[in-house]
Amino acid sequence: MRAWSKGARAAHALPVGAWLLALKLLRRDWRSGELYLLSAALVLTVAAITAVGFFTDRIERAMERQGGELIAADLAIDSSRPIPERFADEAARRGLGIAHTLTFASVVLAGDDSQLVQVKAVDDAYPLRGKMRLEAAVGAEEHPATGPPAHGSAWVEPRLLYALGSDVGTDIDLGEARFAADELIAYEPDRGGNFFQIAPRVMIRLDDLPATGLVTEASRVRYRLLLAGEPATVAAFAAWAKPLLPANAGLLDARDARPEFASAVERASRFLHLAALTTLLVAGAAMALASRRLVERQTDAVAVMRCLGAPRHLLTRIFALRLLAFGLIASLLGCLVGWLGQRGLASLLAGWFDGPLPAASIQPVFVGLGTGLVALAGFALPPLLQLADVPPLRVLRRDLGAPRASVALAALAAAAALAVLLLWQAADFTLAWKLLLGVIGALTALVALGALLVWLAGLAAARTRGIWRLGLAGLARRPAAAILQIVGFGLGILALLLLAVVRVDLLRTWQDTLPEGAPNRFLINIQPHEKDAVADWLAAHDIDTTGVFPMIRGRLTGIGGATVEPDDYADPRAQRLAARDFNLSYGTRLQQDNEVIAGRWWGGDTPASQPAPQFSPQFSVEEGIAETLGITLGDELRFWVAGRELAAPVTSLRRVQWDSFNVNFFVIGTPGLLEQEPATYVTSFYLPAAREALVPKLLRAFPSGTIIDVGALLDQVRGIIEQGIRAVEYVFLFTLAAGLVVMYAGIQASLAVRRGEHGVLRTLGANRRQLLRGLLVEFTATGLLAGLTASIFAEATGYVLAHQLFKLPFTPNPWLWVVGVLGSGVAIGLAGTLGTYRALVKPPLAALRRAG
Repeated sequence: MRAWSKGARAAHALPVGAWLLALKLLRRDWRSGELYLLSAALVLTVAAITAVGFFTDRIERAMERQGGELIAADLAIDSSRPIPERFADEAARRGLGIAHTLTFASVVLAGDDSQLVQVKAVDDAYPLRGKMRLEAAVGAEEHPATGPPAHGSAWVEPRLLYALGSDVGTDIDLGEARFAADELIAYEPDRGGNFFQIAPRVMIRLDDLPATGLVTEASRVRYRLLLAGEPATVAAFAAWAKPLLPANAGLLDARDARPEFASAVERASRFLHLAALTTLLVAGAAMALASRRLVERQTDAVAVMRCLGAPRHLLTRIFALRLLAFGLIASLLGCLVGWLGQRGLASLLAGWFDGPLPAASIQPVFVGLGTGLVALAGFALPPLLQLADVPPLRVLRRDLGAPRASVALAALAAAAALAVLLLWQAADFTLAWKLLLGVIGALTALVALGALLVWLAGLAAARTRGIWRLGLAGLARRPAAAILQIVGFGLGILALLLLAVVRVDLLRTWQDTLPEGAPNRFLINIQPHEKDAVADWLAAHDIDTTGVFPMIRGRLTGIGGATVEPDDYADPRAQRLAARDFNLSYGTRLQQDNEVIAGRWWGGDTPASQPAPQFSPQFSVEEGIAETLGITLGDELRFWVAGRELAAPVTSLRRVQWDSFNVNFFVIGTPGLLEQEPATYVTSFYLPAAREALVPKLLRAFPSGTIIDVGALLDQVRGIIEQGIRAVEYVFLFTLAAGLVVMYAGIQASLAVRRGEHGVLRTLGANRRQLLRGLLVEFTATGLLAGLTASIFAEATGYVLAHQLFKLPFTPNPWLWVVGVLGSGVAIGLAGTLGTYRALVKPPLAALRRAG
């Protein structure tokens, strides 16, 4: 105590003295074991956040890098004119990989036959991401390409040979040059980025192009500069190049390549961030419970300090400094644990990606330190600051207990900490506030439901006898503590249910959005007079389609009263959309993978036997393109179609499930608006590998049609989904650990009070067996009540997550209630009884002396 007096005087005089005293007391608390539970909660919190930060950052970047296969690079500059050399020079200076491609439409000749083709000239470095795969003959085993085509050789798609009636090795004339079509293209990495191309592919060397004489100043050619390298370097180059690009050029990355791929990556990212936020919430509850336990353990020591003359403001300062020092140390340890944890996870997942995962950055360390300090300030500081109000009389009167905590202050501090951390972690202001309001609402409802259940338990205790009365009365004697326990247990069980049941349902539903029989072929350029014949041919060969849809080319010329010009948009994607033709369609039935989210759809399920109803001219627009181009309900859209302008208002916005791989359109009109315009038709269907021989038969029956194989793109998206599922399963293990800590903290929170109660009951004649059975009843009832509340909120959380966040269907799971309610009752009943058993084995006199 003399050391305390000297330390208090030094702390009162100098800030350095306050720090030294805080560190001495912190070391004493650690040696006594009073910080173990709180440190476990904080280390787990920071470890989870940093590991998730390291891990999700690396996984997302790896997914995006793997997605670069869709454009054969990490970044591309696409232009209708030759790209200035300074962009390639700057990329080389920054150490980026560089490749050049050039595409244009032309005609090839084979004897007396001719065919429109899409020519692609590539250099030796192509592709930078992904691999070309070739076939020596139709149906032969695929093999990877080791470079571009040889001089004088061309690689062609099989459908070109079908159209020409030729075989592999045939000479084809392209402009003034002749090439030997000696290999078939089985897979082209960046072909998936624009598979609605009517003409088949012919690929030649870039340095063979001059011999054809086809490319002149007046030629319509697409130039592309492909770039690949470290993500930070690529991002820095993109930032440098964007303001310098010519008007006819734009940047392209994997997310722009196909909406199907972007949808899969976005959902994977949402799942991963959800796992991080769930861990944060549950670990915060563990810290709050651990802090309450620490307050009970510190009360006597603080009372002695007050007797020795320590003023309230000095104690407040000392506790704040102790908490800050503790937070820094524990957070650094948590960062280390998180870094080690993510290395283990990354090593498990390394084989699921092409090449090694990107290196971890230092940023998650700062995020972890900040998260630890903010979490401590929000969840642990308010209960600990109340220790400064401990009366000196507590030294003589142990019955005074710890000072009553301010519920409003604790709730406000926790809400503020949650707001800061959610805004920080979600990186989306709107999403963060929705999550925060949802969490606050759920916790409020959880407390209210817990209070109702405790009240009902008190009524039940009055109508029972024996150990049932003893056990249920334990809940009624300490209603505040019982409610806190139910809430804490409920959060822990909720985390486990989200991990064990809801997660499985959501991930399975996500995986089912792309089933094994998803369409892997598109048949486009079907002529109007062939539409019914194509449908009959496919049906005769037992091939199910998603429907045959009209497709009309149109250029967007106006939105509302404004004319659409690419230069009016700052977003590169908006510029590209404004500059290109749209694939329009019309119909009365809304497709199954479309959902109207604003406005009203004009059609319905009109039977085929009845004539289609007539509707006034209207457009329905996909929500993503509407947001990009600034289209809202009521805006009049104007399209230039077949030499004339068509105009109609937007009466609905649709959410499209792009990763279904069905035929879908950005803009759909009413039949009366578009059905008189020249159109071709498109359909999609699934064709297993064993039935590939039907492809040439279909093309011979309908030579104007073009079959597009999207199987490679389908496999890429399915791979992203599978990898994302595995990543989320590992990340949710941190949530599992946080849930277990919450449950342990809930058991320990009331241990001191129970010790005194058991001492009194033992003195009054209760034996250990009776008390043990009473504990079993009390904790089992607590577990059942907590499991009931957790099951309700787990079901509600699953519904909200499925519909609002992931746009997936949700089906209730009856096993959630069995596991949540009965499993919780058994698990918490046994764990709570065993955890407090040591309070029963001590003599009543020792328990009474320690309690009072």
